[in-house]
Amino acid sequence: MKKLVKKSGDDPGMMDTYMDTKTVLFDNPIIQIKGRGQSKTFTIRKMSGTVGVERIFPINMPALKKIEVNNKGKVRQSRIYYFRELRGKKARIKEV
Repeated sequence: MKKLVKKSGDDPGMMDTYMDTKTVLFDNPIIQIKGRGQSKTFTIRKMSGTVGVERIFPINMPALKKIEVNNKGKVRQSRIYYFRELRGKKARIKEV
């Protein structure tokens, strides 16, 4: 069963199936949540080396095997675009 993500700053552990063969684990903070109901999406920012990669997931995507909220974070805004420019210790999100 999929547990819905609640707000920005949460740190979900997600299992995504890529091309029906490879399972990818995403364990990064949520940057934004958009939409309502069936069209709801959320954006996750993942660091791949020194390059940040953002990926948008629909909540109802069948390739998402499970979503579990590992950590709840406290952030200043609902869409944390300022998180893109932060480096090092400043890029941490306070846990609630």
